[in-house]
Amino acid sequence: MSSSTISAFFAYFFILLLIGLCSYKKQKSSADFIVGNRSLNFWVIALSAHASDMSSWLFMAFPAMLYLRGVPQMWAGIGLLLGMFLNWQFIAIKLRKSTEQHNSYTLPSFFEKRFSDTSGIIRTTTAITSVLFLTSYLSAGLMSMGLLLESIFGIDYYLGLGVATAVVVAYTFVGGFTTVAWTDLFQALFLLAVVIIVPTFAFLELPKGFQTLYTDTLARNIDLSLVSSYSTESFLTIIFLVFGWGLGYFGQPHIVTKFMGIRNTEELTKSKYVGMSWMVITLSAAAFIGLVGISYFSEPLEKPELVFVEMVKNLFHPFIAGIFLCGVISATMSTMDSQILVAASVLSEDFYMQFKKKKISVKQHLAITRASVLVVSLTALFISFYKSSTILDAVYYAWAGLGCSFGPLMLLSLYFKKANKYGAIAGILTGGVIAGTWDLINPYVSSYPIPAMIPGFILSTFSIFFVSMLTQQDQQYQQQLEIIEQTE
Repeated sequence: MSSSTISAFFAYFFILLLIGLCSYKKQKSSADFIVGNRSLNFWVIALSAHASDMSSWLFMAFPAMLYLRGVPQMWAGIGLLLGMFLNWQFIAIKLRKSTEQHNSYTLPSFFEKRFSDTSGIIRTTTAITSVLFLTSYLSAGLMSMGLLLESIFGIDYYLGLGVATAVVVAYTFVGGFTTVAWTDLFQALFLLAVVIIVPTFAFLELPKGFQTLYTDTLARNIDLSLVSSYSTESFLTIIFLVFGWGLGYFGQPHIVTKFMGIRNTEELTKSKYVGMSWMVITLSAAAFIGLVGISYFSEPLEKPELVFVEMVKNLFHPFIAGIFLCGVISATMSTMDSQILVAASVLSEDFYMQFKKKKISVKQHLAITRASVLVVSLTALFISFYKSSTILDAVYYAWAGLGCSFGPLMLLSLYFKKANKYGAIAGILTGGVIAGTWDLINPYVSSYPIPAMIPGFILSTFSIFFVSMLTQQDQQYQQQLEIIEQTE
């Protein structure tokens, strides 16, 4: 690794730390730390929400999918676009208003207050499920980070893992939600520039442009049509790609909590258009990377997931290449920082604050929240020390777990007035269990591999609806008893 590349690497990390230090003095309470005291503008919220979504998948897995299998793999990107658009359309404004109305800063506290649960079961169940899946998600991101630093910069896996974790934890620990949002904004703009520039330069080096690309894809028998065939298997593949990923958006805490931090609720519509425009451009450019790579590399790559990395190394000076390759790192970091913050917030707000025996000051509360950042990060770091060859599977496992556990509950808590605490508990448990065990169940249901998200989401929705309807009288009776006890 050249000194120029190392300089670029550390220069990028220094910028992130500088942003964190600039936000330090603004953190005066846990509300500031967890949701920025609901004070951010629509630009920051829009790009932070989308940067929290796009990990290194944008630069590695997605381009590799098109590099190997062609245009039909675009359906995965279409599913993500559809899912995120529906998130903005049906969740953003209602969640922002409802959480402020219930004075909630985390999803577990919101669900508890929305369903008038005085037993603490909903809050505890939601908190445990959130921390488990988010820590799993975070450890997968850390493993990905270590392997990226090892393959891109030649840094030892464990050393790279430690350095990357230290940087993310440092600026998250210091500045909380505001810092995470602003660093995500910076990284989103940086990602946008990189993902457009790289495939453009590579395309310009093709002798005859699109004609060369068309000829080479045909020679390698790679499909350039969005629908490869009109067979049942082809349509099932499309459905599974679209809904297997798209449905998960409703239940991702590190994404939906960003909606809670905006200053003016009415500006969320502007955020939607800014964020979706960014997402359309970046996904299209990432797909173009995979397609251009087919012609740009005369010989097929041994590791297709490195198509972007190899393209950058061939095209640019080591220092510029180092800066651009930091884009891959930043894509992962922008997801990790949000996951750390959400998991730490749940740990402090929904565990510690629920079971503390005495009152604490605002400063002590903030200190507990910061300490939770360290606890969550160190736990995920410890798990990531054990290298895994199935990082993408681990990411989808966590994505499906969160999506199935909280997605249906999020929708029905905002739109189904008859949903109650019994239905909520049933939905969380059903979704989480199905997502966690579906790989064992699938062979008994179908010979075709069905994504866990689809059955988990559907069964969780049914559980909330039917259990809520069956326990309406029990809920009303319980509420009457509570009113009598309060009166006495």
